[in-house]
Formats: sequence, structure tokens, C-alpha cells
Amino acid sequence: MSGRILAIRPEPGLTGTLARGHARGLAITGLPLSQVEPVAWRAPARAYNGLLIGSANALRHAGAELEKLRGLPVLAVGERTAEAARQAGWPVEACGEGGLQQVLDALPDAPRTLLRLAGEQRTRIEIPAPVAIDTVTVYRVVHRTLSAAQARLFSPGSVVLLHSGEAARHFAHECTRCGIDKSGIALAALAPRIADAAGSGWEAVRIADAPQDEALLAIVAELCQGR
Repeated sequence: MSGRILAIRPEPGLTGTLARGHARGLAITGLPLSQVEPVAWRAPARAYNGLLIGSANALRHAGAELEKLRGLPVLAVGERTAEAARQAGWPVEACGEGGLQQVLDALPDAPRTLLRLAGEQRTRIEIPAPVAIDTVTVYRVVHRTLSAAQARLFSPGSVVLLHSGEAARHFAHECTRCGIDKSGIALAALAPRIADAAGSGWEAVRIADAPQDEALLAIVAELCQGR
């Protein structure tokens, strides 16, 4: 393989991805193109039956207001978010494998009111008829631009790991802005919607079999072997 393997997700997830990649023998370079910041919010004065959480960032950055909701069960997008909730002392009622829509679609057909803790940019969901959902923004993702020196790291033969749709869109934009040749770069995406967000023109796009780092790193290894 002539190019680098680059992970562009923000911390603290980046450190975990690098550690898991290195354990597989993958020489991954970390180049975060974004950072996550808290957004001021207030917990609504309403009774809820649970918290709908699509990212562990919501728990990390929700701050003191989150304590007003202590004890509500968490409906988490995936196992890593569920584990972050457990470690923070929250009961987990449901854990998805393919996004929040899957979590909602699997709910019993009964009325309930949920509070969704979300980022400024979030995935659109269809709300089942018996369910009511309020949404509050508790964090934002701030993107960084590539310097000329950083842009040169994305040389032909490189593989880039994509963990979110926001990251995918931003990276595609930066490639266009910096004149990076997309046709020489392969993408490893955590989910189909993330691959779609990256657009077209790449040398290859592979999607993980499951929305987990281990599955993503497995296809990175396959991409590297094929070069």
C-alpha cells in the first residue's frame, strides 16, 4: 500500500479507534477534522418515559442539566452509546444496531414520551404514532479545515475511515477545496448513510458489516491488502 490510513473522527473516539487499529497491526494516522463542543440547554419541565440518544457525545457534553433527568431509561443508538450510558450510571432500556430509527421501530405499540438529546446536525427520524418526542440540542460539531501540509497526507492509495455523515460531507468538501484527487482515495464507512454522505468520485467505498469499530477496521485491513 502506497498511501496512509487516516482516521478523521474527533476525540475522544479517535484515541479508541487508533488503539484498536494498532492492535490489528494497522498503522493509522489520527487527523481529527472536527471537535465536539457543548451547547447551553435546559431540561424541559415535562415528564418523560425515557431518553433517546444517538451519540455518546450527548452524554459527554450535556452538563449539569442532565442530572435533572437522572434515572430515566436510555434508548441508545448502539452498543458504544449504551455502554457510555451505563458507565455514567444510566439504565439502558434499548440498544440499536442500525440507527435510531431501528430503535423506535422496535418499541412496543404503546404511548410514551421521549426526550431526544441531540447535536445541532442530526439524522431525521420517523416517529411512530403512539410515541411523542421532544428534541433538545446539547452539543455541536465544529469542523476544521485542512492545511496545505495536511492535505498532502491524503495521497493516492490512502484509506480514510468515516464514522459519521457530517465527517463524510466535510471531508468531501475539503478534498474539493484543497484539490485532493478523490479518485485515488478509498473510504471505509461505518454505515450506508455515511457512505452516501461522502458522495461519489472515490477510488472505492466499503461499508462495515456492523456499525462498530471492529467491523470498520476489518474492511480497512481488506482494502489495504488489495493495494
